[in-house]
Amino acid sequence: MYLSKTEAAVLTSTSPRTLRRPAAPATGQPPARRRRLWPMLGPAFVAAVAYVDPGNFATNFAGGASFGYTLLWVIVAANLMAMLIQSLTAKLGLATGRDLATCCRERLPRPVVRGLWAQAEAVAIATDLAEIVGGAVALNLLFGVPLPAGGVITAVVAFVLLAAQSRGHRPFERVITGLLLVIGLGFGYTLVGSGVDPGGVASGMVPGFAGTDSLLLATGILGATVMPHVIYVHSALTPGRYGDTVTAGRTRAGRRQLLRGQRLDVLLAMGLAGLVNAAMLVIAAQLFTGDAEITSLESVHTGLGDQLGTGAALAFALALLASGFAASSVGTHAGQVVMAGFLRRHIPMLARRLITLAPALLVLGLGGDPTTALVWSQVVLCFGIPFALVPLLWLTSRKDLMGAWVNRRITTLAGSLVAALIIGLNGYLLVGMILR
Repeated sequence: MYLSKTEAAVLTSTSPRTLRRPAAPATGQPPARRRRLWPMLGPAFVAAVAYVDPGNFATNFAGGASFGYTLLWVIVAANLMAMLIQSLTAKLGLATGRDLATCCRERLPRPVVRGLWAQAEAVAIATDLAEIVGGAVALNLLFGVPLPAGGVITAVVAFVLLAAQSRGHRPFERVITGLLLVIGLGFGYTLVGSGVDPGGVASGMVPGFAGTDSLLLATGILGATVMPHVIYVHSALTPGRYGDTVTAGRTRAGRRQLLRGQRLDVLLAMGLAGLVNAAMLVIAAQLFTGDAEITSLESVHTGLGDQLGTGAALAFALALLASGFAASSVGTHAGQVVMAGFLRRHIPMLARRLITLAPALLVLGLGGDPTTALVWSQVVLCFGIPFALVPLLWLTSRKDLMGAWVNRRITTLAGSLVAALIIGLNGYLLVGMILR
């Protein structure tokens, strides 16, 4: 039997090879990615490292040792705020394809943009101070490395880790997530040894303070938990991270899928960071409440060794080292994002590393107390939160920018309440310090 050319063409177009490779639905995502949310995880875990940086070690252990479980509610509240804020900044990147700093430059007057850039750079310096000092202290505890030399080593390692981005986001995210897990496992091990007082946990969930000193620590805890620089970083990590978000976001189902993936990423990453922060305070409350000798990270390390053995002390030092390395690399990346976004300028990463490294090395070289420097750096960060949060809320509530991704009114209201709370806390602390 002979076939006409038309019949042959029809049979060819329906051959088994063709039937095994159906066309993907026009949702902007391959079927496998639509069925699985796990490939979407990653950006929030990079941001989460900043929520367990060495500044958190200082404020959380100081809070637990000085006031027991009293400030546990601050950690929980700050973590819930962090989930909301990081979800908003990730959504901004998804909806616009641009980071927060770039959106500010495009939408705000030039003097305002320059002011935001200046304070963001100050925040980057305060962030780097905490991370470099923390890494230096960890190296000193583990290997006896002098603090200034430890600061330089931390900066170099962070620079090397950041080089993983040259191979794409995935390698960098895996390295940072691995270091985050080291921190979590370290404090999980120590928490099992210290135990937990259920009554203390219940009382610590009731909001309250114990004088101006506890308010200062609460502000430091908030500044160490809700980190302004990762608000910029997270928005820069999501554009292009989930494929063609512009095409996928045109349909309601596509937007829902992207938002589910992004929210799951934030929930898991920030949830892990919150548990680690709570574990720090609980350990300090269980072991060191009222202990006048627990005044520094070094004394925490010694105290853990005395009460729980060398394993707990080693776990603490390793977690601190992982925190310093990972958070410092994320902080350097944040500086690049801020300058490129606000000013459309780039400087060599080595030059930026040296600029932000200088204050930390100055503190270490002059023999300043590392723990005090860490606590005050976190207070500075708390004052920087509104300068990132207010523009973020304004941008994500604009329908002309966000389109169908625009905030719901309840979301904008919740974010506004968070901003008002942080601004009020900062103002109260500032007045208290002046009148003190």
